[in-house]
Amino acid sequence: MTFQVKIATSLKAVPAADWDACAMGGDNAAGSDDPFNPFVSHAFLSALEEAGCVGPRTGWSPLHLLVEDEAGTLQGAAPCYLKSHSMGEYVFDHAWADAYARAGGHYYPKLQVSIPFTPVGGPRLLAARDPEGAVRAHLVAGLRALREETGASSVHATFLQERDLSALTSHGFLRRDDQQFHWFNEGYGSFEDFLGALASRKRKAIRRERRDALANGIAVEWVTAGDIREHHWDAFFAFYMDTGSRKWGRPYLNRSFFSLLGERLAERILLVMAKRNGRYIAGALNLIGDQRLYGRNWGCIEDHPFLHFEVCYYQAIDFAIARGLDRVEAGAQGEHKLARGYRPVITSSAHDFADASLARAVKAYLDRERSYVSEVAAELSAATPFRQPRDEQD
Repeated sequence: MTFQVKIATSLKAVPAADWDACAMGGDNAAGSDDPFNPFVSHAFLSALEEAGCVGPRTGWSPLHLLVEDEAGTLQGAAPCYLKSHSMGEYVFDHAWADAYARAGGHYYPKLQVSIPFTPVGGPRLLAARDPEGAVRAHLVAGLRALREETGASSVHATFLQERDLSALTSHGFLRRDDQQFHWFNEGYGSFEDFLGALASRKRKAIRRERRDALANGIAVEWVTAGDIREHHWDAFFAFYMDTGSRKWGRPYLNRSFFSLLGERLAERILLVMAKRNGRYIAGALNLIGDQRLYGRNWGCIEDHPFLHFEVCYYQAIDFAIARGLDRVEAGAQGEHKLARGYRPVITSSAHDFADASLARAVKAYLDRERSYVSEVAAELSAATPFRQPRDEQD
């Protein structure tokens, strides 16, 4: 079969059904970590574009790769952006950019194959039917051709599934590892069942945290699907802006994005909202896959002890158990999640550089970094709060 690679500067040019067939159809779904990953859906990515969260003025210019067959039918795609900075990625390469600039090079623009502002794993080389790997090979070749055409220094594909990581590294991309903390559902029937798997001291600590989080007359609601209204988004956006302004200085998402998200993916949204004295004071946004719950953003307008843990972590576990989901992904970083029953998980990305000297320097760095990440993950795995055979019973 003959393929051709095209570029779309907006997802408006790509029918949603065609994009989603590549993202979540056929063997792509069968080989995916989660058959429905909401972040690679046309609905999510197009909402970012239409709300103006991505675009030339933001430093995230869409240049999505499309692979079509002779009949013009979409067979593969990759969410790709030409970037003029390294913000909103969660895989940090600022040191590479600084070093290359000191050596006289221009690191920007670069190409980013990712979901903007979203440290969540999932498919990046999208192909519903690719038994021989030809579609993904064309996507990899297309990324390198686009790098040359745009004058980009490099291509970065982040938070990869194993199949895409293998496809990219087999074509010479460099592997980078990092870690997150995920909660795994071991067939628990209730939160108490989960607590029963923990050491006694850890169980008691979590029960105390949950009790103290709600001690000031706070109640927690799950709001999802058709129950989500604009006043929920108004409240949540205030929380999001407060957190973003304190942590990063400039939040990435705007109010319009959340309304568009609610219109297009309501059935896949869980808002965990905390209320006190008749008004919402804190909340967390989660997206729901077929097998996983993805925690994304959190914020509050009142500070209460342990409320963050309750709204973001414990309520997510409760929901995952109730829905029979396999895993909760709680976002980037945060060793404090370990004590709450979340386990260390290796995440991976792949990187390709036009300059051979830069590629050699980065490779040497990544070889050392991977060893360190692996050692840290092993140490943290040994420090999980789960009960060991010698531990006391309640």
